[in-house]
Amino acid sequence: MRICVFDRATVWGDDLPMDALLALGEVRLFETVKPEEVASVIGGDEAVLCNKTPMTRAVMDACPNLKYIGVMATGVNNVDLDAAREKGIRVTNIPGYSTTAVAQLAMANILEFATSLSAYNESTARGDWQRASAFTYFPFPLMELDGKTLGIFGMGAIGQRVAKLGDAFGMRVIYHSRTKKDLPYAFVTKEELFRQSDFLTLHCPLTPETAALVDEAALSLMKPTAYLINTARGGVISESAVAKALKEGRLAGFAADTLAKEPQSPDCPLFGAPNCRVTPHIAWAPRETRARLAGILLANYRAFLKGETQNAVV
Repeated sequence: MRICVFDRATVWGDDLPMDALLALGEVRLFETVKPEEVASVIGGDEAVLCNKTPMTRAVMDACPNLKYIGVMATGVNNVDLDAAREKGIRVTNIPGYSTTAVAQLAMANILEFATSLSAYNESTARGDWQRASAFTYFPFPLMELDGKTLGIFGMGAIGQRVAKLGDAFGMRVIYHSRTKKDLPYAFVTKEELFRQSDFLTLHCPLTPETAALVDEAALSLMKPTAYLINTARGGVISESAVAKALKEGRLAGFAADTLAKEPQSPDCPLFGAPNCRVTPHIAWAPRETRARLAGILLANYRAFLKGETQNAVV
């Protein structure tokens, strides 16, 4: 089968070998392609491997040979699943590959807010310590995580990993999810989660129910000393409402690894907001994580060739 691979660099980058991918068949590699060019690039190919490239109904209509779409991620928002189902196109995803890495970045942001580590490093790099009159100085906030309340919205695999990390630091863990789980943490209502959390981290999918979950009303429930972390999907927060809360001092800090529009647009409301940390969607990007993703991706495709079902969304 002829295979069209989009977004190659987002998985393999320059540090992962591509031998196993190239051994799949007649493989053609592409990076970012304009939406209006996707169908012409695919042409008569029978399989597509992609990350964020939009696989719309129009694309599928224009590519009648297409039989397989392997999404190089957990989320499949870029694929018209109804169209794929109607046309008998298999769609697979990569669940669970990034649990460790995403939880790690969420905890890194919590630690950053607790220690002001970057601010202190930048200060010493400027020579501030050399000019200090005492052996130490601490103009930036420092706090112990022990005893602080860690709120988790969404208690799937990533949320549970974050809970374990928070628990190891002595934090009091509370959570809210669609269903109460048999876990050693307190299940609370959504409103209580926002009210009680000293650190609130989001680990839910983007659905009609979670879109703009963190809006003006939700932020009004939070402590002005609380910190919010989003490593889920950009659309689960109202960026304008969060920026406004930061500017008015109603939220102590915000960290995001995903935005509603990526790459970040110049008019993003969060750009320049106080105590706002934005990273360019890197939670999933450690080499080990991407290697795991690539392995599952290739296994999904090989299973399809054998007539087997593995990680099939459609």
